Amino acid sequence: MVLALAYVAAAVWRKVSGQLRVEDVGLALVGLFLCSAAMQRLTSKGPMIWPVLGIIPTLFFHLDNVYEWATGAIAGAGGTFPFRGMWFGNCYGVMTVDPAKIEYILKTRFANFPKGRYYRERFAELLGDGIFNADDEAWKEQRRAAACEMHSGRFVEYSARTITSLVHGKLLVVLHKLSRTRESVDLQDLFLRFTFDNICTAAFGVDPGCLAVDLPVVLFAKAFEQATELTLFRFIVPPFVWKVMRRFDVGSERRLKDAVRIVHKFAEKTVMDRRAEFETRKDSIFDRSDLLSRLIEAETEEADHGGCTKPKFSNKFLKDFCISFILAGRDTSSVALAWFFWLLTEHPHVEERILREISDTIKRRQDRVHDLNHVIFTVDELKRMDYLQAAISESLRLYPSVPIDFKEAMEDDVFPDGTALQKGARVIYSIYSMARMESIWGKDCREFRPERWIKDGMFATESQFKYAVFNAGPRLCVGKKFAYMQMKMVAASILLRYHVEVVKGHKVAPKMTTTLYMKDGLQVTFNERDDLIAVH
Repeated sequence: MVLALAYVAAAVWRKVSGQLRVEDVGLALVGLFLCSAAMQRLTSKGPMIWPVLGIIPTLFFHLDNVYEWATGAIAGAGGTFPFRGMWFGNCYGVMTVDPAKIEYILKTRFANFPKGRYYRERFAELLGDGIFNADDEAWKEQRRAAACEMHSGRFVEYSARTITSLVHGKLLVVLHKLSRTRESVDLQDLFLRFTFDNICTAAFGVDPGCLAVDLPVVLFAKAFEQATELTLFRFIVPPFVWKVMRRFDVGSERRLKDAVRIVHKFAEKTVMDRRAEFETRKDSIFDRSDLLSRLIEAETEEADHGGCTKPKFSNKFLKDFCISFILAGRDTSSVALAWFFWLLTEHPHVEERILREISDTIKRRQDRVHDLNHVIFTVDELKRMDYLQAAISESLRLYPSVPIDFKEAMEDDVFPDGTALQKGARVIYSIYSMARMESIWGKDCREFRPERWIKDGMFATESQFKYAVFNAGPRLCVGKKFAYMQMKMVAASILLRYHVEVVKGHKVAPKMTTTLYMKDGLQVTFNERDDLIAVH
């Protein structure tokens, strides 16, 4: 019977196929494609998901304004929409701005939503098993070490000294030269140099010298920047592209390998030199308070007898940890400061209010200030600058250093609203888009309004799941206080002395990367102020 049916089916196919033309088959496939696309458009919310190609064509058409496009798509879908990539690409999930869903993945079901294999393998060469790229126990161990050391009074005091030294010994020296020569400079690049020197000093106890007055090219810094950008390229192209390039050691993958080799060589040598210093001059290690030295000091314990040491961390652990620390601290603060100063040029009334706060801070000092160039703000003074913190927070709200982040479901799950997630699904949350949702921030959500952060005259925080700029839940940024102190010190010290002007005609737009760089930097000039205290 089965054989008879098969024979009949084959006969029918021969008869039909004999009458079909290639054009008919093509037309039928086009019709099927269009019908499938129309059905998807009618039955699903969110952006167009094309047959076979998934969301990729839609993204391609909006590459020039991908963050604004995503914002519109999410708003139109009510806050969450499903997506998938190409067939057989194993890329699917949801994109959301819903604070309840973000709390669910970052806190409630934290264990089921790690960074995931997709994220880790792209950063594997550069970061290894560092905290920025780790999950599970490896992440927990590094998180404990980082929190313990970074929140210690000794490191807080050390980091404040290094920031102050870099601001007054280097950054302001460069700005003084630029103001006298009336040269323009890319402020984004300048801040990247500053934060790189600062974070390397805090992490390794080594100043790479990027912010020297002649703004030199530093091999380690250049290699680190190249390694970061080339790693981010892996998030843009399909895996079969960059993995084939890596396999044959060509193109961007070859350049990535060369850059990573330089970064790792520097980090490995620094770790080994610091261990050798600790072994040969054990007492002098207490003169160092950088993160690497603190970890080496904390990992050793004196035996009851014999005075031997027992290392807890391998050299690779320390190398990966410090490289992750540099990556997390370099780009975020520098990019945030660039957007902050650009927003001030667009909103001079905010700059005026910050200047009044700075002036009031100086006037509260017991000793009269005769030369503003000698003003060095203390940590306590910076803490009391509530409106400056509000302005920085508002800038970060609108232009978060990490505009989009994602997690991966380890097992099937269901959001509180009933949205189902399959194992392997990615939950992408757009921090950039969250700031532009009326449902989250009100009708003035797109306005730069620092006053939204002021309650009863004091700075007031928001829910970390509504304001996920510093991540949230167990992965809340351990360097948040460090970052605010750094940004406030830089902002207050510059604004006290200079008015920043964007070069006429310079266009500002975000760049499509995992960090919200300005596409063409921020070309500015610096104009020296008159006596601020006399003005106010």
